[in-house]
Amino acid sequence: MKHVIELKKGIDNLTFGCTIDEVKKVFGEASAIETIDNEPETPTIVLHYDEHGMSLFFEGETNPTLACIDIDGENAILFGKSLEEYSEQAVVQLMVANKYYSEDIENESWGERRISFPEANIDFFFEDNSLTTITFGK
Repeated sequence: MKHVIELKKGIDNLTFGCTIDEVKKVFGEASAIETIDNEPETPTIVLHYDEHGMSLFFEGETNPTLACIDIDGENAILFGKSLEEYSEQAVVQLMVANKYYSEDIENESWGERRISFPEANIDFFFEDNSLTTITFGK
């Protein structure tokens, strides 16, 4: 299933800042739920939706809200383009064509290559020049 990324806004009909209950009304129950307590002030709850190839990150102590989304590249649409099988060069060209020019490139210790566009709050991860995952936030 393809999902439309709206930079700094959200995905499909879900916007950053929505609650877990609002997400469940759209996607139903999560495949798995994870709690990350790296920092006591900002606990993070992650809802994994395996059938959608996506994980949704919620932050906040009393009423967690959607702050970040991680989606498989094959399930994403950005600027009207399906990103399935996009190469590093094709992603950079798409972002530049949509006026996002400042990219950051880093080879991650686990083997993937990350291309970030900080002004859009989006990271693209590649393995063997194929897009694997996209992480974006508000």
